[in-house]
Amino acid sequence: MPYTTPDLADLPEVEAQSFHPINDDALRREGAPAHAPRILLLYGSLRKRSFSRLAILEAQRILEKLGAQTRIYDPSGLPLADDVEPDHPKVQELRELMVWSEGQVWCSPERHGAITGIMKTMIDWVPLSVGAVRPTQGKTLALMQVSGGSQSFNAVNQMRVLGRWMRMITIPNQSSIPKAFQEFDDKDRMKPSSLYDRVVDVMEELMKFTHLTRGHTEYLTDRYSERKKKHQ
Repeated sequence: MPYTTPDLADLPEVEAQSFHPINDDALRREGAPAHAPRILLLYGSLRKRSFSRLAILEAQRILEKLGAQTRIYDPSGLPLADDVEPDHPKVQELRELMVWSEGQVWCSPERHGAITGIMKTMIDWVPLSVGAVRPTQGKTLALMQVSGGSQSFNAVNQMRVLGRWMRMITIPNQSSIPKAFQEFDDKDRMKPSSLYDRVVDVMEELMKFTHLTRGHTEYLTDRYSERKKKHQ
């Protein structure tokens, strides 16, 4: 569905002094990128009122408040993995965003105790490498899930395995929003609560890890086994 940039001034009521951009002066290293961290956000539901999408929109507002550049990928129209050629426009859009990003946020509903098919399809369309380009390796990742019932961690646990498999730096903190239908108001904004505070915590941590690691992907993914093959 069409996506428009949210009004960043319209945040839940949080004391201004508690909500500030991440100070990257202490994190900046010689040769680090000068641009704002580039964060890609993915959600795993095509419902008209998708709570995973609403949670991602809240995460986007927070990240932009913290000083990030953000992009949200709309999975509507993405074919099943291998059902079409990789030159399909939705596949190309996803892969280009993966390359563009320096960090990512994944949010899936929990369905039948697992992540959704559309969430897995997005990940399945992204190879570990395309020629000399590694779309995900060495990049940071934050995980979130929404549930219709009581709090669960099945989806975030599964995505943590996937993030490791994609060789991403998956941050320790994570967010699980139970009874998500109760946590968003009639304007589709997340209500102030400890659950909202956790989302802020996760995004802050993502920004810190991204500042510390971006610009070092080649170093972080340099492997003995691959160097050995080059010299054989």
